[in-house]
Amino acid sequence: MLLLDNQLCFALYSTSLAMTKLYKPLLDELGLTYPQYLAMLVLWEKDGLMVSELGERLYLDSGTLTPLLKRLEVSGLISRIRAVEDERRVHITLTAAGRKLKSRAAKIPGCILEASQCSIPELTALTQQMRALRQRLVA
Repeated sequence: MLLLDNQLCFALYSTSLAMTKLYKPLLDELGLTYPQYLAMLVLWEKDGLMVSELGERLYLDSGTLTPLLKRLEVSGLISRIRAVEDERRVHITLTAAGRKLKSRAAKIPGCILEASQCSIPELTALTQQMRALRQRLVA
């Protein structure tokens, strides 16, 4: 049971490293890190989220998310606006540059699909299995 290759955690970890390495040159072209890309994906789906909502979606706490968002703001991709009724609540909105970046990022999923050498149904099934495993682990 204690063989490295028998460990699900190592299979997930090493696959995550390989995936992140694959994304790096694609994201370098956009001036994004992988965590920044994930945040932008969420914001491209739904602009105007609060930091807490983004954190829930990405499974990140505010201590991790805040520096990431500050860098995106300095890059001119987002704006952070404190809510008038409660200054602890911060809304995140895409700037014009942030919205425009989406079209440049549109090629990334196809590149990942090609590099994976998997079919779309295979990747869909893997993604569903990973989501189900995550849900069971966090429950």
